[in-house]
Amino acid sequence: MAEGFPIEPPIEPMLAKLATALPAGEGWLFEPKWDGFRAIVFRDRDRFYLQSRDLRPLDRYFPELEAELRPSLPARCVVDGEIVIASGGGLDFDALQLRLHPAASRVAKLAKETPASFVAFDLLARDSHDLRARPQAERRRLLEEALAKTSGRVHLTPCSRDRRSSTSAPRTASSRASGGTSRGRGRSSGRCCSASTTTRGGCTTSA
Repeated sequence: MAEGFPIEPPIEPMLAKLATALPAGEGWLFEPKWDGFRAIVFRDRDRFYLQSRDLRPLDRYFPELEAELRPSLPARCVVDGEIVIASGGGLDFDALQLRLHPAASRVAKLAKETPASFVAFDLLARDSHDLRARPQAERRRLLEEALAKTSGRVHLTPCSRDRRSSTSAPRTASSRASGGTSRGRGRSSGRCCSASTTTRGGCTTSA
C-alpha cells in the first residue's frame, strides 16, 4: 500500500544569505557552493519528484537522473541538493540552462549528450521521519549514512568544521563531480551553516 512521500511537495527550501566574510566563532559546518540548480528530491520507492528552488517540478528537464538516484537514495526519503552538469572545464552552468527547453525531444537529446549529476547536501526526511527539526550536524550524519553507497552521478557534498576548507573545498568538489579531471572554473565560494541549529540557511561567501 502506497504511503506517499515522507513529506509532501512542495516545500520551501532553506536559503543562505550572501556574506562577505566567514562568521566568527566555532560550531560551523563548511561546504562548497555548487554552480547548479537547487533541487529537492522526493522519493517514495518507485516514485520520484524533483522540486526546484521556486517550488516547480524539474523532472521533465532531467529525465536521466531517476536512474542515477534509484540505487543511491533510501527507498523513502527527501534529499536537498543541487543539480549540476560537469564538463572538461568544470561545472557548466550554461549547459544546465539549455536543459530548460519546452521540447521533450530536445531535452532527451541533451540528457544523452550532457547528462546531469545530483549533489546531495541535506537529508530532510527518511522513511516516515521528518528530520527538519533536527540539528544540522545530526542531519549531516544521517545523510552520510543514507548515502553511504552513492554511485554514478550522485554525489555527497564535502563538509568540514575546518574554516580553511571553505576556500579549498569548492575546487576539489568540482573536480570530484567532473570525474577528477578538472579543478573547475577557479571560483572560490562556499556555504556555512550552524551545526547546532535546525535550519541550514547559514551564509554564502564568495571571493
